Formats: sequence, C-alpha cells, structure tokens
Amino acid sequence: MTPDKILFGYAVILLLAISIVALYSERRRRWFGSRPSDDHVFRCVKCAYVYTDDPDVDRSRCQQCGTSNEAIKF
Repeated sequence: MTPDKILFGYAVILLLAISIVALYSERRRRWFGSRPSDDHVFRCVKCAYVYTDDPDVDRSRCQQCGTSNEAIKF
C-alpha cells in the first residue's frame, strides 16, 4: 500500500466516525430534548411577577396578588 492510500483510508474512517457520532448525538437530542411550550407568558402589572398559563387563556390572574393580566406579546 502506498502512503497516499493509507492517509486516504485514515481520513475516510475518521470522517465516518465523526459523522456517526454527530448523527447519534442529534438523534439523542431530539429524543430526550424538551419541546417549546405553547403556554402564554404573563407579567403582573401590580407586583411584576412573571408566570405562564394555558395557551387558550387571554387573561390570567396573578398567582401572587390576584390581579388579572393580559399575555405578553413578543
């Protein structure tokens, strides 16, 4: 075997190993990773407490002081 073939084989094996590790890592991330929530974010106008509530709620009561608040729009 010539040195060119040995280096080429080494590079191919190394790239293949890196690709397998990257695919495995991405698959684990998708499988175990958390998904973004659809909940709305609220900030109380009275006490500035930040909290979330269900996506079907337009107004929500603050859990700290009971003031009714509208969802924050980003």
